[in-house]
Amino acid sequence: MHLQEKTLKSETIYEGPIFTITHDTVELENGNETIRDVLLHHGGVCVIPVTDNNEIYLVKQFRYPFRTVTREVPAGKLEKGEDHAQCGKRELLEETGCTCTEYIYLGEMYPTPAYNSEITHMYLARGLSFEKQNLDPDEFLDVEKIPLSEAVELVMDGKIKDGKTQVVILKAARILGI
Repeated sequence: MHLQEKTLKSETIYEGPIFTITHDTVELENGNETIRDVLLHHGGVCVIPVTDNNEIYLVKQFRYPFRTVTREVPAGKLEKGEDHAQCGKRELLEETGCTCTEYIYLGEMYPTPAYNSEITHMYLARGLSFEKQNLDPDEFLDVEKIPLSEAVELVMDGKIKDGKTQVVILKAARILGI
């Protein structure tokens, strides 16, 4: 049972609209028991929209836990059982007004694997055209367009702090040779 843990008991301690938290007792590979609190999440998706001139669209929004405005790529949470590709296209349109003709899957990432089951799926959108932005009633954000090369510098300088945004910017830059 090397590098494995066996769940002995699991108790749901919180169930909300976005996530559930369980308090689990697990057996470690050496036979000892310990506690794991786990945040269960349906997952999310993020999309980096890239223009023909290698500029990208980011959204600025207030993030309550940090009490600050962050720069992020368009993103959203998956509903239970929702297809991540469709979710990403929906979020891209809602947040930026963009649609795309090319939609490339860049893989998945585990944003906080120590206690959170969330998987974030990442996409690159090209061949952009614009319709009307359609934000949710409780969503407030600004859209900005910057060169992808500048976004890479902002990541490297620590000015873009959101993990999914950092990863997808660096992946897109690598793929596009920037």
